[in-house]
Amino acid sequence: MAKLTKKRKVALTKYDLNKSYTLEEATKIIKEIATTKFDSSVDLSISLGVDPKQANQMVRGTVTLPHGTGKTMRVLALVTPDKEKEAKDAGADYVGLDEYIEKIKGGWTDVDVIVTMPSVMGKVGALGRVLGPRGLMPNPKTGTVTMEVGKAVSDSKGGKIEFKVDKQSHIHSAVAKASFDAKKIAENANELLQSIIKLKPASAKGTYLKSVYMSSTMSPSVKIDTKPLGQ
Repeated sequence: MAKLTKKRKVALTKYDLNKSYTLEEATKIIKEIATTKFDSSVDLSISLGVDPKQANQMVRGTVTLPHGTGKTMRVLALVTPDKEKEAKDAGADYVGLDEYIEKIKGGWTDVDVIVTMPSVMGKVGALGRVLGPRGLMPNPKTGTVTMEVGKAVSDSKGGKIEFKVDKQSHIHSAVAKASFDAKKIAENANELLQSIIKLKPASAKGTYLKSVYMSSTMSPSVKIDTKPLGQ
């Protein structure tokens, strides 16, 4: 069994591991037990009562967090020359097409979001083996394959995040930074949870939100009471 560090022992005295807390209570606890010297990420780990092997039970979407993620998102716009200015004006960090496709083929993936256009998906689709495992493949369902390139870029820079249930029926997502005040963390977390609740598949049986835990980088997790969330 792993030995508990001194900081972790102290953190575990601040709350009851076996108790479920409201979002507001949990965020206050997380802020109190976040002890890293850097600005920790605040994450949600959500277990869903779905079978992701069934196509009609796949839970996937996007949400714009009201207070942003606290992270500077690096956005690559793979666009034709006529859309380059629109992408740059919206704040894209990298703009181009063929030169970036070649860089990605060579293993470069130093971005957080890739936005592209339907007309160039033939070229971008060939990058699936590189981008797919990293969660970077543009997708019309998440708004990253669109003719509204400027809007997609600004949304991504402004706090829009993607989420997708994994093979274990879990969704993991960062929702804030520990430096945010507790109210803003709770509001961001609630926005994500409400978006996931709205996407409940009609074919999903039993409890949908099975469990929700909040944690910050290197901190213990706090269990969230799902009843007040209105699932």
